[in-house]
Amino acid sequence: MLRIVLLLLALPKPACPSPAGVESRRAEALKRLLEVFGMEDPPAPPAHFKQPPQYMVDLFNTVANADGVTKNPDILEGNTVRSFLDRTHGEEMRFLFVLSSVAKNEKILTAELHLFRLWPRVPDGPKRHHFCQVSIYQVLEKDKLDTPGGKKLLAARLVSLQTSGWEVFAITPAVRDWTEDESSNQGLLVTVQGLGGSPLDPPPLQFASGRDHHESKKPMLVLFTDDGRRGASLPTGGFSGGSHDLPAKVPVPELARSRSTRSLGRLKPCQRHPLSVDFEEIGWSGWIISPRGYNAFHCKGSCPFPLGENMRPTNHATVQSIINALKLSEGVSSPCCVPDKLHSINLLYFDDDENVVLKQYDDMVAGSCGCH
Repeated sequence: MLRIVLLLLALPKPACPSPAGVESRRAEALKRLLEVFGMEDPPAPPAHFKQPPQYMVDLFNTVANADGVTKNPDILEGNTVRSFLDRTHGEEMRFLFVLSSVAKNEKILTAELHLFRLWPRVPDGPKRHHFCQVSIYQVLEKDKLDTPGGKKLLAARLVSLQTSGWEVFAITPAVRDWTEDESSNQGLLVTVQGLGGSPLDPPPLQFASGRDHHESKKPMLVLFTDDGRRGASLPTGGFSGGSHDLPAKVPVPELARSRSTRSLGRLKPCQRHPLSVDFEEIGWSGWIISPRGYNAFHCKGSCPFPLGENMRPTNHATVQSIINALKLSEGVSSPCCVPDKLHSINLLYFDDDENVVLKQYDDMVAGSCGCH
């Protein structure tokens, strides 16, 4: 079914108006492809140009190649990574992240607070600090932060005052609380103290805020989850227009080949053929950051008797081929040319809240073909 959808989407947009039936099939194909990606509707592109966080771009490049195909399926924890930017834009050392886009059925694996450490202030006096203690608290009651029940410690560690750069703190328990009860999300509080817990006034260490510093240094919550989807597949309901209505190859000019030429093509042995999906061509480039498209490939060809090793047949396919060739049983067809290895792809995109999401989808690329 996925091959049928991709063949439709690979058709270039015609220069002249298409018959209503073709446009209807294309619209249905787009809807089905969205279902493969776990969406009901495509996210709205950002209102203004937005640069994705460099961390998310680097993570995509670590996990996937330029076409989005997964390099190593064990690199990513879970199948979804989201980045959320701070929504306070005001209060220093207080941070708030809106997590409404996280579905209830997603398993929270790891949550991290990413803060960019600015160059420390140089004190006026002779006393200089080399380290300070940074503590991250979950705010329980924002009006009672000075009381024991007003906040809960999530993480604390010593931070050097000699450099600048990103600091990452684990805040998973707080995010689990917030996703279970959205009203409990009162944000985070960050404190900076001396080595013995003594107050430092003014604090020698500052973190970049969402309001006063460059977008590339904004505070960020990175969330790793798993939605339980394994092996993306389309619903089993019928698709309007069977495979016989679709072109054997794209682009469209090849549709003009004669029937005899197509028949000869079907006699070629089972092998893998290109099947490109261009996100710009199907109107998704406004919200998909990477990749710009990918090659799904598809399998086509005959599985004649006897099946050679180059056709990667299963034992069952070999037996079926023999029975078919010798006519030992009625109604037994020859084996089919199908994918025998599938790879996942990764999409980096903006969701409806303009958060950047990295999501991995299983079984989206035919890695090789065989007779089964």
